[in-house]
Amino acid sequence: MPISVLVADDQEMVRSGFCLILQAQDGIKVVGEAADGAQAVELVQRLRPDVCLMDIRMPKIDGLTATRTLLSSPQTRDTKIIMVTTFDSEEYVYEALRAGAAGFVLKNAGPRFLVDAVRAAVDGGALISPSVTVRLLERFVHAVPSSEFGSPASAREDGRGGQTAEALTSREREVVAKVARGRTNVEIATELAITVGTVKSHLMHVQEKLQARNRVEIAAWAWQHGLAR
Repeated sequence: MPISVLVADDQEMVRSGFCLILQAQDGIKVVGEAADGAQAVELVQRLRPDVCLMDIRMPKIDGLTATRTLLSSPQTRDTKIIMVTTFDSEEYVYEALRAGAAGFVLKNAGPRFLVDAVRAAVDGGALISPSVTVRLLERFVHAVPSSEFGSPASAREDGRGGQTAEALTSREREVVAKVARGRTNVEIATELAITVGTVKSHLMHVQEKLQARNRVEIAAWAWQHGLAR
């Protein structure tokens, strides 16, 4: 079955561009378009797409509120939400990260990265533009009190584990550090001289240990615990 994608953006030109890029790919099908956050929520509830590309700033309901609504509902939380962002909206991205967004794509990231982000989300990972990873997560760590990450209270509230870096093996810490720097699985495998399958295995174990929902949360945890600096 092709990957079903909903595109939500209030700019028609952006929506059309994304749709053209995605429809040209084998194994991806755009099932709908939304011009505002309220319509995005309604269409995800009705169409149940595999992935929703969600602009942050939209009328009626902003992308952040729409993301929280969808990911907090048992009926729609299986839809992977990829935030479409620019650097002038970072304050919203901090919240989207905690809400469980499955990736971040800059609007000028290019067709290849957009397609890779969609496929990564469906595969259970999350792709963050490397230029976003360092700047965004550095600011995220400074903006969020350390008590919000790695504490039993936060683990109960949002599913993240309260583990310290010592809970990971040395190899797992190496892999996590590279994830936090925006490396793909292939790049990590090359740099550490291991197979892609081994990288995926390490990330699966890390995700279980940290109770992280996706690759984004692993990256945020790494920044919070000083593994990416």
